[in-house]
Amino acid sequence: MPSLPDFRLEAHFSKWEFKARHHLTASDMESVDVAELLSWADVDDREAWRTLRLGYTETYGAPALRRAIAATYETLTAEDVLCFAGAGEAIYVAMQVLLGHDDHAVVLVPNYQSFEELPLQLCAVTGVALHPEADWELDLDEVRAALRPNTRLIAVNFPNNPTGKVIAPETWRGLVALAEARGIYLLSDEVYRGLERDRDRALPQAADLYERGLSINVLSKAYGLPGLRIGWLATRDRALLGRLERFKHYTTICNSGPSEVLATIALKTRDRLLARNRALVAENLALLDGFFATRHDLFEWRAPEGGCVAYPRYLGADGVEAFCRAALEQAGVLLLPASIYTSRLLATPPDRFRIGYGRLAVPEGLAALAAFVDERPTA
Repeated sequence: MPSLPDFRLEAHFSKWEFKARHHLTASDMESVDVAELLSWADVDDREAWRTLRLGYTETYGAPALRRAIAATYETLTAEDVLCFAGAGEAIYVAMQVLLGHDDHAVVLVPNYQSFEELPLQLCAVTGVALHPEADWELDLDEVRAALRPNTRLIAVNFPNNPTGKVIAPETWRGLVALAEARGIYLLSDEVYRGLERDRDRALPQAADLYERGLSINVLSKAYGLPGLRIGWLATRDRALLGRLERFKHYTTICNSGPSEVLATIALKTRDRLLARNRALVAENLALLDGFFATRHDLFEWRAPEGGCVAYPRYLGADGVEAFCRAALEQAGVLLLPASIYTSRLLATPPDRFRIGYGRLAVPEGLAALAAFVDERPTA
């Protein structure tokens, strides 16, 4: 496999995530401490935690964890779930197993970089744009035009990172039908599911809709538990799941036992956890609405439909790269400029930046950004 390019987002975070005074572009929800999570556990899970031995775990994941994950789907059982060390490993393994030199893949743009770079190392790839002028809606005709006789995979992410887009239900079902009619695998990154502003807009999960639908999820984003490093891939294609499991033998082999117990508790109490996170998102979105409403000369803003990140447009004459650099250097506010989301497949908007609104410190960070913006002599 050729050498992968630097992962722009992760390289940027490696340098600044824990140094900036105000992390205003975090892509996860506010976390909880172990004591609080354990306080939600039932008797069985408290005993599982107390008696846990720190040995190897099952490659597929602990049975109790897989049952808890399967309960988040409409049609799946524990046998349809394979656990990974985060969603990143699930994406990596799925791409390696599914794609070969003679295949073709279709991916959305803008995207999480591994969605694009991993298949580009393996096969031909076509990008399909989410267009800002269409409120980031997916055009099924563009997807259809991108397909080839050897297309093996369509990779999507809704609610989308970085735009926060949740496509229309009829568009989603049309995409599933398009994949199903040609026997194409539909890889759906659903890590922000549960954070839709309108819960009625939550899309059905790909694995529930189609035998070759692959649903990837993780406890890092909507659940706010990235330190557990527990993700999964769910699909009714158990033969493929077996191939993915065998590839995992070359990566992490198995997950952390303590993380699996804590993840099981989180999933069994997911309604409580997600309700708390949706309330925090709503509070912080109201603050963002107020911030942008009084600064129309500098920003173009539309509240996203899901997730905890947004992708507003910067209108200042200095450009978004200079703006984000100055915000970091002068005010300690970390944002992600458009250069983080460039693509080798398609042109991407050069005037956007990612802002996160899932953490308790958002009001403090937004106040620092407001002071920086309002005190600048020129924009």
